[in-house]
Amino acid sequence: MSSIKLALVGLGKITLDQHLPSIRGNRNFELVATASQRGESCGVPTFPTLQALLSAVPDVEAVAICTPPQARYPIARFALEQGRHVLLEKPPAATLSEAQALLEDATRRHLALFASWHTREAPAVPLAEDWVRGRALQRVLVTWKEDVRVWHPGQLWIRKAGGMGVFDAGINALSILTRVLPQPLLLQEATLEFPANWESPVAANLALSDPSGTDIRVELDFRHTGVQCWDIDVQADAGRMLLSAGGAVMHVNGAPIAVGSNREYANLYERFAALVLERSIDCDLAPLRLVADAFLRARRVTVDPFD
Repeated sequence: MSSIKLALVGLGKITLDQHLPSIRGNRNFELVATASQRGESCGVPTFPTLQALLSAVPDVEAVAICTPPQARYPIARFALEQGRHVLLEKPPAATLSEAQALLEDATRRHLALFASWHTREAPAVPLAEDWVRGRALQRVLVTWKEDVRVWHPGQLWIRKAGGMGVFDAGINALSILTRVLPQPLLLQEATLEFPANWESPVAANLALSDPSGTDIRVELDFRHTGVQCWDIDVQADAGRMLLSAGGAVMHVNGAPIAVGSNREYANLYERFAALVLERSIDCDLAPLRLVADAFLRARRVTVDPFD
């Protein structure tokens, strides 16, 4: 198979840190152009918009969209209308309606659409899925706390309406939960904390359940300092499993379990190449649905301003 001619839209931190190295390390793709309002250059032609890019480089076959979520839908819709396959950085859109519309559009046009939940590709996640299978779960505690100033420096979009606030990170935990836990998850209650100078939440506490009545708690916080915490602690009838470091490390009953190397974004681009070849869709909206439920059902609390 010849290389897929790929364009990148949005050249923020996640693109520079993860997407670019993964694309350059994948022989299935050839990065031919980028679009960015900032005007950065990655060694290929750069354009201010996807429209300008496709006009100048019409042989682009696929587009990876890494903009903030508020801008993602119209760019993805245009790419699909122009017959290009699309990879969406998480979350796939700012709303469920937007994500569903993209899914239906890609289906109608027989184009690949990939909602790329990168944390599901962490090396311990499939092992955790195997461990959970067949066990009676009793309690699940998710602790996903990080310093937004470290991971999103100067990125004011995340605190704006549609930026999702702490759920931009917390949806990673939800993407693992919806893969690893064997039954559908339902939101029972939630509390969201909104700083007086934010339009999105800086912290959230969720109570979830499944049809078996498992007690599932999710604690998210963007104000955390010190050692960052991305843990999922599962207590079952036959032991305890702890996923930590965002799914890169696993312990069972306190003993470490050997896992492979971390290839989150490399795996995403391997998967996207296969979807493009098959003209198939992989667009799971379960994590985004739980976030939407939290905004619908939560008790909202205003807290001190946060910068």
